[in-house]
Amino acid sequence: MRCPFCGFPESKVVDSRSTKDSRAIRRRRECLSCQRRFTTYERIEDFQPIVVKKDGRREAFDRKKVVNGIIKACEKRPVSIEKIEAFVSDLEKEIQDVGEREIKSRFIGERVMSQLKAWDDVAYVRFASVYKQFKDLNEFMRQLQSLLNER
Repeated sequence: MRCPFCGFPESKVVDSRSTKDSRAIRRRRECLSCQRRFTTYERIEDFQPIVVKKDGRREAFDRKKVVNGIIKACEKRPVSIEKIEAFVSDLEKEIQDVGEREIKSRFIGERVMSQLKAWDDVAYVRFASVYKQFKDLNEFMRQLQSLLNER
């Protein structure tokens, strides 16, 4: 495993344990060159469906892309990375349980928005503004008004 800090190709495993959902192994590693520590995750490679985008393009499901999108929406908000990782693990399992070879991006986007709405209104609005691609301020204001009416 290459060190993300210095690029040295060898490291030693300092600690290894299962994640809470037992779907991955978390390993703490130490670089043999710079002695800095970093974490890696080892997962069983499951069949991943193809995501069909709104414009018809198709691409492989990418867990990291989903996590990064949620992290951006939750930036400077009280949502822990552990919560995000657990949610994405559950979402990934749900997608695999559906058993379809292709899955619409809308399925993923709606699940993410629903979870963000439960966690944090600001994170929800941030994600929704990108996901729904508001054309103008009026669309954005309608979404905010809808959120306020629900509260």
